Amino acid sequence: MPEPLWQPSPQRIERANLTAFRRLIEREHALTIASYPELYDWSIRHPEQFWSAMWRFGGIIATAPHDTILQDPHKMPGARWFVGSRLNFAENLLRHRDDRPAIIFHGESGTRRELTFAQVYDRVARLAASLRAHGLRTGDRVAGFLPNLPEAVLAMLAATSIGAAWSSCSPDFGASGVMDRFGQIEPKVLFTADGYVYNGKTIDSLQRVRGIVDRIPSIEKVVVVPYLAHVPDLAGMDKAVAFDDFLAPDPGQIAFEQLPFDHPLYIMYSSGTTGMPKCIVHGAGGTLIQHLKELILHTDLTRNDRIFYFTTCGWMMWNWLVTSLAVGATVVLYDGSPFHPDGNRLFDLAQAEGVTVFGTSAKYIAAVEKAGLAPRQTHDLSSLRAILSTGSPLAPESFDFVYQSIKPDVQLASISGGTDIISCFALGNPVGPVYRGELQTRGLGMKVEVFDENARSVRREKGELVCTAPFPSMPVCFWNDPDGRKYHDAYFDVYPNVWRHGDYVEITEHDGLIIYGRSDTVLNPAGVRIGTAEIYRQVEALPEIVEALVVGQDWQNDVRVILFVRLAEGLTLDDDLIDRIKRHIRTNCTPRHVPAKVIQVGDIPRTISGKIVELAVRNVIHGRPVKNVDALANPQALDLYKDLPELQT
Repeated sequence: MPEPLWQPSPQRIERANLTAFRRLIEREHALTIASYPELYDWSIRHPEQFWSAMWRFGGIIATAPHDTILQDPHKMPGARWFVGSRLNFAENLLRHRDDRPAIIFHGESGTRRELTFAQVYDRVARLAASLRAHGLRTGDRVAGFLPNLPEAVLAMLAATSIGAAWSSCSPDFGASGVMDRFGQIEPKVLFTADGYVYNGKTIDSLQRVRGIVDRIPSIEKVVVVPYLAHVPDLAGMDKAVAFDDFLAPDPGQIAFEQLPFDHPLYIMYSSGTTGMPKCIVHGAGGTLIQHLKELILHTDLTRNDRIFYFTTCGWMMWNWLVTSLAVGATVVLYDGSPFHPDGNRLFDLAQAEGVTVFGTSAKYIAAVEKAGLAPRQTHDLSSLRAILSTGSPLAPESFDFVYQSIKPDVQLASISGGTDIISCFALGNPVGPVYRGELQTRGLGMKVEVFDENARSVRREKGELVCTAPFPSMPVCFWNDPDGRKYHDAYFDVYPNVWRHGDYVEITEHDGLIIYGRSDTVLNPAGVRIGTAEIYRQVEALPEIVEALVVGQDWQNDVRVILFVRLAEGLTLDDDLIDRIKRHIRTNCTPRHVPAKVIQVGDIPRTISGKIVELAVRNVIHGRPVKNVDALANPQALDLYKDLPELQT
């Protein structure tokens, strides 16, 4: 059995939130729980007792108690949690109102701002009062087309304090991409900024906003944050007002609307690369209790922490990060390129602010390694105790890099879930070991299994990630889906009454998880199922390759593996490099993993949130249309894959 890369000290285990929670369960139920696997097993066998304990351990504020913890427990979708309870999401996040720092913001251009918990409460109160004065009511929608600014957090809290649903996307979306999202939900108020800075460039947002407002008649008010200029140019925007001018002068206390557990809180969006984005509605209570579980138990977050995640307002990790305010931790925000002026930028921030929990993407960690950086040697990261990674599978070599070149004594938690559940199926365990290439554990209360091709639950075999019991953060519904058909077809059309998430995974001997990629992009040459991540791990370890994309091409009544590679600047793919790529894959995987073709491309298409779009490229090489190119950050890259002569032989 391989040795772990990291194990928590006895002292760290003793003071962990998870240890305190385990002891609570032992006392209340007269149990002895000897290990995390035993606690996990108890949590999925007794979901009502587990989630009730989490409600109390998380200190959830509610004005009415629940009548039933779990109603219709055998229905997916259809199960309901904490029926009868009344609460407000924003009230739970605004429970701390002292002078400790709540939000610290850094912008790419060097801006730094800090807001205390008291200042956050005051600004939210002023915003909420003004929103009410402008007619906003429970059930309305408020949208954010914003950089990752403190004002995005304030606007979300103000809207949700009233009971409105919040929906946001990052300002690098084109006007059509914004229309495809906000046009469906018809917001009454739009928060935006005058622009943003990325990679040294200043980008105006207001021209796009003018077009968006003209095309969404439901928008009655546009609130503009002055980010690029002290006074934004609002010429030709009759509905617009500057952020500071919108704040009510003397609001008093916030009147938090008390609403059902499953009242709509957030409207999130599917990637939209296969059609119009689906509008996924998440409930206030389910989002709150799930985030508190993941932050308090799985991330070991406390009031003394400073938590950072590199994200935009269009990625669910923003929503996850912001819930840290409910714990009383300081939320550190950054807006801009993580590589401007160089790859040290985020580690500079971590050092300057004493970040204790540092979140980023697997691609970022790989890029830092490719850049030849060694933050362990150049930065004081003594405060850092946990690194979180998500967005795509974290390669085993990236685990090595973190412990060799970033920090040897750190919990590395690769986490995985998604927009669909606004949380995680698998994530960190602060009292357990870290093994190379593995996500540490399945989330407490999440009955996650792996199904083989015959829908049998298996371990130490690759298969479909499924969840076979309800959990609180399942979507409440999809927007404009009155009969629930879109919702059902998205997750339950393959296995009745079982959530099929679309990941190709394996439960390991350590009870951890390995993710091999999306199951809808699994390659199937000669009937052998291969996860794309297996190939990426090998190819992207080669110094010549910046990034890669692999798809299956229908060929002669079978499927052949096609590998596209973007090389380091100045390099050209030749027969020698192709041979080395193929040998490396064959040596470290199997002959079935070896691509039939290796083709150099100038760019890899990806979504706004940075995920590569294998399905879109597969459609292009087969001459099929890509339905929604506005969901891509670089849609022009798709043209590089059209009519390639290499794919005709």
